[in-house]
Amino acid sequence: MNIDFLLMDGYGIYVWSAFAFNFIVCLFLFLKTRKSLKKVEQEFKLEVAKLSEEKVEILTEGKISKDILISQLKVK
Repeated sequence: MNIDFLLMDGYGIYVWSAFAFNFIVCLFLFLKTRKSLKKVEQEFKLEVAKLSEEKVEILTEGKISKDILISQLKVK
């Protein structure tokens, strides 16, 4: 491997540190968002369990709620 590629004429330290910082921030944001989504999905699942059959059928007609219900069935 060519070391000049990593050094980038002396600017490599700035480029790679900026890349690492951005990567870590984006990874943190992704993990936090994923955790929040899982929490909201669980709350949605509990609320759906309280509904009557008629209301659940109406709920399955909506695209977003249908996707959430399907994903919850796959998790079981």
